[in-house]
Amino acid sequence: MSNAPERESMEFDVVVVGAGPAGLSTAIRLKQLNEDLNVVVLEKGSEVGAHILSGAVLDPCGLDALIPDWKEKGAPLNTPVTDDRFYVLGEEGEMRLPNFAMPKLMNNHGNYIVSMGNVCRWMAEQAEAMGVEVFPGFAASELIYDDKGAVSGVIAGEMGLAKDGTPGPNYEPGMELLGKYVVIAEGVRGSLAKQLIAKFDLDKDSEPQKYGIGMKELWEVSPEHHQPGLVMHSMGWPLGGNAGGGSFVYHLESNQVYVGFVVHLNYKNPHLFPYMEFQRFKHHELVRPMLEGGKRIAYGARAIVEGGWQSLPKMSFPGGLIVGCSAGLVNVPRIKGNHNAMISGKLAAEEINRAIEGGRQSDDLIEFRKTVDDSAIKKDLYPVRNVKAMWSKYGLVGGLVLGGASMWTNAIFGRSFGTMPHGKSDAESTEPASQHKVIEYPKPDGKISFDRLENVAYSFTNHDENEPAHLKLKDESIPVSVNLPKYAGPSARYCPAGVYEFVKDDEGQDKFQINYQNCVHCKTCDIKDPSQNITWTTPQGGEGPNYPNM
Repeated sequence: MSNAPERESMEFDVVVVGAGPAGLSTAIRLKQLNEDLNVVVLEKGSEVGAHILSGAVLDPCGLDALIPDWKEKGAPLNTPVTDDRFYVLGEEGEMRLPNFAMPKLMNNHGNYIVSMGNVCRWMAEQAEAMGVEVFPGFAASELIYDDKGAVSGVIAGEMGLAKDGTPGPNYEPGMELLGKYVVIAEGVRGSLAKQLIAKFDLDKDSEPQKYGIGMKELWEVSPEHHQPGLVMHSMGWPLGGNAGGGSFVYHLESNQVYVGFVVHLNYKNPHLFPYMEFQRFKHHELVRPMLEGGKRIAYGARAIVEGGWQSLPKMSFPGGLIVGCSAGLVNVPRIKGNHNAMISGKLAAEEINRAIEGGRQSDDLIEFRKTVDDSAIKKDLYPVRNVKAMWSKYGLVGGLVLGGASMWTNAIFGRSFGTMPHGKSDAESTEPASQHKVIEYPKPDGKISFDRLENVAYSFTNHDENEPAHLKLKDESIPVSVNLPKYAGPSARYCPAGVYEFVKDDEGQDKFQINYQNCVHCKTCDIKDPSQNITWTTPQGGEGPNYPNM
């Protein structure tokens, strides 16, 4: 006899998991093609946009293709880029790279500084007006397979589990949402996408996927320090040779500024503390004067997919498609993926609509990869495919020179030679602590830089303390028996929310503690843990961060 709970089911033509730019584009395009299609979008955040964290300078080409009259419809693209600056930082100063030396694809004029959370809220309104059902606070936690092994739907909305994983007094079993096709648009390192890639071996012909951790604060600055439309990017200090990465500073409207920092997760030294590198960066003379007298409004963090073209998995599986950042469609040197996410959602909708019109369902839409290859996505990603690999292999200076040369070669001649492999995964890149020096970080001053736990409060994240931890350990002994002695317990540093810490028990023995209530759903632990012992799973719907204007 099965112990599975009885669930109600609802049937749709298409089930979309994730109300980000890729998922919402899929739903909107499906309705544009056939208004009679029954489409549902599931969003694990408390509202659409609650879990969206992106820089973001938006290339509007994706919106142009999807909703050409987006300006007339009031899309929240209010701040066009007016000034574009690139810097290499040293501890005592900076060198500005001339704009004419930058490849054309790096030019941000014509783009907009936006809150992608607000863009997605607006897109959800467009989708709902077309008849799409959008269910926020509805986390898709499990895939449903038919008797042929194809994905036929998801289980979503399970609530009220007790700490031990058994149904609590207010337990709700959730619902089965079934579809002719299921579209996975969860964003970076989505839990269902990860399962599908493993089950169907979708990455067997791909290089290992690569990632970064992006941290971001929203500031309200003094009017005299505000320059609407200014976009600044930097590399170099404070990371130096310890890791790849860099910063972004974007001036949007209403005296508000996005200040962010990205650390590539293939760093070797387990003593590196990405969050503290971010806090240290803000004290640079290029940035600190701009923030003085201002106030931080919000904080968040999110993994960024960085593998590029050679790391794309097969994007179709029996019963559906993987789109957006779940597939890895980020242009690393441009620090942009939202436009490709929208385009991929549009293309996925067209592929699925053709299949449904042809009387098909639940099959493997293998033709989707050719569709992507023939689209603007490849034109965007293929020319820059070697930039990340070059940076990883040759460091800041070599990567800057060779990556720039590669992009210029593509710009002038329309091609570059060969495709560099990535080799190791980010977890495998971590080396034993004994091979590296401890890095000393200055104490946050509480004005420009902040304690990590204090900053987490500005993510407005929330989880029920009586539910099971959504961060699962494959082996509970490994953090103390392996990761602490060999790697100096890197989870206490690579997490940007202070979820993991090593404490002493009553006998004075080391104990691994998971403060899952702090989690901002960045997925860094799932990616960087050197023993690959941590699995991020979906908590109850509506939990996690609640990002405002991020």
